[in-house]
Amino acid sequence: MNTLKAGDKVPEFTSKDQDGNQVSLSDYKGKKLIVFFYPRANTPGCTAEACNLRDNYAELQAQGYELLGVSEDSEKKQANFRNKYEFPFPLLADEDHMVIETFGVWGPKKFMGKEYDGLHRMTFLINEEGIIDRVIEKVKTKDHAAQILS
Repeated sequence: MNTLKAGDKVPEFTSKDQDGNQVSLSDYKGKKLIVFFYPRANTPGCTAEACNLRDNYAELQAQGYELLGVSEDSEKKQANFRNKYEFPFPLLADEDHMVIETFGVWGPKKFMGKEYDGLHRMTFLINEEGIIDRVIEKVKTKDHAAQILS
């Protein structure tokens, strides 16, 4: 897994959001951006994480941040997830792994003694110049906004 690190410039990417709209890194030029990767929409950990960010969205925006959620779920699954929990930020349906590979968050995982390749739950804080300021590798799903704001 060749994950982007603090100090790296994020390569340009384009993907589709839950509504089929094209979303690119360049859309956020001059803004601070939080890109959070989560394994599956509508699972307990991913729901807790995204809802925590939703509940603290105003505070994150007050700090100048925009948010983008990313998983390999389909547009339909992402739309259902967003609508069910009323997320005010876009969710990218990265089925072709373009954004996932750009950030290097796909790789070996272990669960109940089994090894497999999967999406790692990680968050990237990107500054106005498109440079990564911070990477959060150990995401606390129920308290993620506090991790970002600390």
